[in-house]
Amino acid sequence: MTGTLARAEPAKDLLHFITCGSVDDGKSTLIGRLLHDSSLVFDDQLRALARDSQKHGTTGDEIDFALLVDGLEAEREQGITIDVAYRFFTTPRRSFIVADTPGHEQYTRNMATGASKASLAVILIDARKGVLVQTRRHSLICSMLGIRHIVLAINKIDLVDFARPVYEHIVQDYLAFAKELDFASIVPIPLSARYGDNVIGRSERTPWYSGLALLDYLEAVDAASEITELPFRFPVQWVNRPNLDFRGYSGTIASGRVRSGDPVVVAVSGYVTRVREIVTADGLREMAEAGDAVTLTLTDELDISRGDMLVSPTDRPEVNDQFAAEVIWMSDHPLVSGRSYLARIGTRTVPINFTALKYKIDVNSGKHLATSTLELNEIGVCNLAAAAPMAFDAYATNRATGCFIIIDRFSNETVGAGMITFGLRRGSNLHWQPLLVGREQRAVIKHQTPAVVWMTGLSGAGKSTIANNLEQRLSTAGYHTMLLDGDNVRHGLNRDLGFTEADRVENIRRVGEVAKLMTEAGLIVICSFISPYRAEREMVRELVPQGTFLEVFIDTPIEECARRDPKGLYSKAKAGKIKNFTGIDAPYEPPEHPELHLTTIGREPDQLAQLIVDMLAARKILH
Repeated sequence: MTGTLARAEPAKDLLHFITCGSVDDGKSTLIGRLLHDSSLVFDDQLRALARDSQKHGTTGDEIDFALLVDGLEAEREQGITIDVAYRFFTTPRRSFIVADTPGHEQYTRNMATGASKASLAVILIDARKGVLVQTRRHSLICSMLGIRHIVLAINKIDLVDFARPVYEHIVQDYLAFAKELDFASIVPIPLSARYGDNVIGRSERTPWYSGLALLDYLEAVDAASEITELPFRFPVQWVNRPNLDFRGYSGTIASGRVRSGDPVVVAVSGYVTRVREIVTADGLREMAEAGDAVTLTLTDELDISRGDMLVSPTDRPEVNDQFAAEVIWMSDHPLVSGRSYLARIGTRTVPINFTALKYKIDVNSGKHLATSTLELNEIGVCNLAAAAPMAFDAYATNRATGCFIIIDRFSNETVGAGMITFGLRRGSNLHWQPLLVGREQRAVIKHQTPAVVWMTGLSGAGKSTIANNLEQRLSTAGYHTMLLDGDNVRHGLNRDLGFTEADRVENIRRVGEVAKLMTEAGLIVICSFISPYRAEREMVRELVPQGTFLEVFIDTPIEECARRDPKGLYSKAKAGKIKNFTGIDAPYEPPEHPELHLTTIGREPDQLAQLIVDMLAARKILH
């Protein structure tokens, strides 16, 4: 997999590449040296760089080329890269966009962001230190993200007296590790970013090295992704309808090319049509290809909206609501299997759940380790289920339509990134069985609107007492109900679950599905659960028709709950005999906008139950 390249004929194309590796390996210095020695730094920038080097530099009286890239004040003060720094530069033979990515482990998520668009990676290794854990981690992420060409830049070779044995030992060590990774080429280069050895031209201080200098290789390497040769994929970003006479679908072509008159398919629905016109800011075009932002008009009036994908009819993507993926976790809060997140694939955003966390990957050994969660910067292989079928390709086949980001539903924070490996067969084999008697018919018989009354609050707040009183009132009035209580379901349905965050999430997920089935039977389902997390309560809300999930916050101060302590739980939790107890060593997230907020101090349970009855009547749940 090692080797050198002969010079190719000049080709003024664009190469996206990244620099990565462990902290202090010289990534920013290397980019700064590339820019400087290629005469791409203006005189005023050089003067400013000289001043900054005196203030922030780490190279004594010499110019610190890393400061050309490290723009954040925090980066300059600490001498490290924190954010991803992008730089554009050009030579007579090629244009480049380079991403300088962080070396510290806690910024691995930033590194993954920089790698997502790159075709080549320059992985730096300090010649004094050799292959480190972060070297392995970054190499693994590069492989996962589809980078196939690696430059193994063994930097600071001057600090080991340009010793060939040191260089060769590091090369062999890295190749032994990387043989399991899916790289098409690995080209090692000994260099000194600080002094420019083998950066722009061959160094006389490494006569034993016969390969190309770094820039020569970057200009010559054929790392084109050939994205225009892939099947046509066009995620619709928005429906362009400035007037009643024009309807177009706007977006950026993700892969392939399209011509006026070509047949296309709406991936999920399967509708077939043809492209009438390709509209751009510069007028009509006969052909457009990957990377072009266009508006397509079609010959037929179809139901197409943002998130749909127009594709080639002869080479369609997979359409499925379940798939396996490799996931890089990017949040300080661990992944919770069973929790509902949002996934954005292309221009479509859908709710998604992790149905199985199969294993995480040890970046040192490549071993698969059993786990129930993923922490910050960890990489795992997971099964996921989406709320609706989605169109996608395997990431190895098409990077543009095989990747997705994971979003926290409440903070809107990006918490992970995923690469789809394959669709799950069971997702495409399962279909809804139509029923001859449905929810509405059962509700008419019972003279009520099926609904979920979800009571949430701390342990000891009074939920179970109020729920019992409410059900008794409804039953006496002739309504059909079912009461699901937190303790009761843990004796049967959820007896295998504990009280960790993941177990609490799964507890509510199961109860939500049961409550949904009971509303399909036409019942008013009363649920009494601590349900400490907003995300899971919202997940249950989305399972039933709009307006039929009624969240009731039983608001009792924790001091009063502890004073009542009907089951002796607070005293045990404070004594350390019970772990993960809500309000003591586990959080409770109170509802932000409940349908009914009941404060219990100074009120009797029957009064509070009547307030719920009044709400149900006002909302036409009770007929």
